[in-house]
Amino acid sequence: MSNTITFGTDGWRDLIADGFTFGNVRIVASAIADYVQEAYAADRPVLVGYDTRFLAREFAETVVAILQARGLKTLLSERDVPTPVIAFAAKELDSAGAVMLTASHNPPQYCGIKYIPDYAGPATKDITDKIVARVNHYLKTNAEFPKARKVGETFDPMPGYMAWIRKLVPGEAMKQAKLSVVYDALYSTGRGYLDALLEEYGCKVKLLHGNRDPLFGGGMPEPAVSQLGELIQTVKGGYDLGLATDGDADRFGVVDSEGTFYTPNQVIALLMRHLIKNRKQKGVVVRTVATTHLLDRLASHYGVEIRETPVGFKWVGEKMREESVLIGGEESGGLSVLGHIPEKDGILANLLVADMMATEGKPLKQIWAELVAEVGWNPANRRLDLHLTEEAKAAVLKLFLEETPKAIAGLSVTDSSRKDGVKLMLEDGSWVLARPSGTEPIIRVYLEAADKPALDKLAHAVERLVEEVAGPVPAGAH
Repeated sequence: MSNTITFGTDGWRDLIADGFTFGNVRIVASAIADYVQEAYAADRPVLVGYDTRFLAREFAETVVAILQARGLKTLLSERDVPTPVIAFAAKELDSAGAVMLTASHNPPQYCGIKYIPDYAGPATKDITDKIVARVNHYLKTNAEFPKARKVGETFDPMPGYMAWIRKLVPGEAMKQAKLSVVYDALYSTGRGYLDALLEEYGCKVKLLHGNRDPLFGGGMPEPAVSQLGELIQTVKGGYDLGLATDGDADRFGVVDSEGTFYTPNQVIALLMRHLIKNRKQKGVVVRTVATTHLLDRLASHYGVEIRETPVGFKWVGEKMREESVLIGGEESGGLSVLGHIPEKDGILANLLVADMMATEGKPLKQIWAELVAEVGWNPANRRLDLHLTEEAKAAVLKLFLEETPKAIAGLSVTDSSRKDGVKLMLEDGSWVLARPSGTEPIIRVYLEAADKPALDKLAHAVERLVEEVAGPVPAGAH
């Protein structure tokens, strides 16, 4: 059993019954209570939500009991709830923030906790540092906490969120287009949200995996091509569009009528263009260091500015709170848009894809082809997860940080950035980003090149560089 509690870029996640125990949940809830009492007035409630995972509701009731024992007011979601929905409610209800029990797209044996402040976006580092400090204090002192579970006052966050989304995406074009859509809820929290909105807007909707299943049908609640085989086959049976959301509906998945999966990089680019070209909206575009530079090409084409952040949507959300952001996105499948909360929202992202198709009156494949024609670039992307010993990991980091290669795959390195890991820009517009994991002996290498052959060549060259300093790349790298 694990006695450590480690916070990553999106809260704390761990294996249920190993690290993620009722005892550790009480510790984290107490640490959050400390922060809330320091930062907010006593009359502001703390919202508590949970996803469809095993024991998620029971863990949420444990959080409620701890918060109430500290004299805090609580509102527990009546049913499992998407993260963007509880985040929106945190702002709408003038709360002291929300506690969300979710491990998002992770396998079913995981659960997690994230704290969402009242601004409705991921907690910034100054906030999580305070919470982590209190967690460590409780771990060292072996503090005792009430072992009860409580429900207390409950609430339904759905109506407020749905009303807001209707304002952001009025749906007139969809009502005219009458698209046929397959939505794969992946047994998770998005059911009853995205399908209801699409049907309200006149779409013919086929719902897949719309029941709660803590085992996620034996798969993972991740809207990646590896998990969407049934969606892909169903869409090819005569539907216009396939959509999916992950375990807490903050990430999106998109499939066209031919069954082709569109990567998050592609979807962010498509929606950026849609907001500028069709909806005539303005603002800066924010992407993480690991997200496609196709956005930069589009920004140049349409005359908008780009902002680059470290990996993690909390950095994107921070930018959204600082200035007028047209769209902010990350390659792992998160985005938000102008006027919305600074939190990734898979429901909204998918709805905007349908809105784009309805507005243009064209298949997704054609819209993508027109985007590529506008900028003259259709890059290919890949991520390599290099599982290395700590010694090998240090050697690879030294290679990129201290002994920066002058060329990779025959291409000169023209610029570099250390905003998050090391990013090397190459002479033809391709790039390599190497980032160490903070919790595992893994280095993640993100690659972008002009096309797949160029990407294969670049990936091979990077693997050779790694092998020179760290030995053979493990077979598990992909």
